[in-house]
Formats: sequence, structure tokens, C-alpha cells
Amino acid sequence: MSDSKEQKDLSAAEWKVMKIVWDLQKGMTREIYTVAGEEHGWAPPTVKTLLKRLVDKGYLCTTEVGNGFVYRPAHPALAILRNAADTLLKRATHAATGPLLAHMLESSPLGKDDLDALQALIEEKKKSHTRHGGAAKSKPSRKPSSEKE
Repeated sequence: MSDSKEQKDLSAAEWKVMKIVWDLQKGMTREIYTVAGEEHGWAPPTVKTLLKRLVDKGYLCTTEVGNGFVYRPAHPALAILRNAADTLLKRATHAATGPLLAHMLESSPLGKDDLDALQALIEEKKKSHTRHGGAAKSKPSRKPSSEKE
């Protein structure tokens, strides 16, 4: 989603459906019903309601195929997750930002390449912080490999 567009908040259930569709990349209605039923115990009418909300909010695209629909993400997972992370960081107090990022790091399964990229970002941030005598607003130039879209 572009920065100029305000992202509509997703409910916990909508996030779960989005994860299913992102994992499938595209899915027929019945396929999504099946996965949602197995993973979350939801009945098809519940999933149908969630899919409609996600289409209405602009998170999913749909194409009619025969007597069913194919659902596809309207945006890559990383774009939506970055937007959600930005929103979370904007809501956090300055004092909570470091502990919040530390928690995310501790809670995330990361490989060596991701950890190396994060270490490089930390070193870059430290240098920028020292040069500017305080918190820097620069955007990181290196991204962990798991961030590739």
C-alpha cells in the first residue's frame, strides 16, 4: 500500500485470513474455507464474511471463475506488514521503541543473513547517531534477506 493511502485497520481474524491468502498466493473460495476451517475452526459463512470485508477494504482482489471466486492479495505481505509496523512505532512512546524492537527481534526466527543485515543496520544507526549528536531519522540502506518481496 502506498504511504499516501491510509491503511484500514485489520481485525485479528482478518489478519489470519490474509496470512492464509498470502501463503496460498491465490486461492479458490473452497480452498480458503478449508484452510481456515482446519487452522481456526471457522465455518464457511464466517470466512465468506471476512473475505468480503478484506475485498471491501482493498486488501484482496477477486476474480469470478465458474461458480466460484479466486482471491489474491492486492498488495505483497511485506508492504502491509511494514505499514502495520510503522503504525505501531508511531503509536509507541519514545522510551518504548527500543524495548519494542528488542521484543520483535527476540520473537522472530531469523537466519544468519538476517542477523548480519540487522547488525549492519545497528552499526550504521550508531554512526549516524554519533555524527548527528542524537537520534537520526535516516532510513536504513540495507535490509534483512527475509524482507525481499
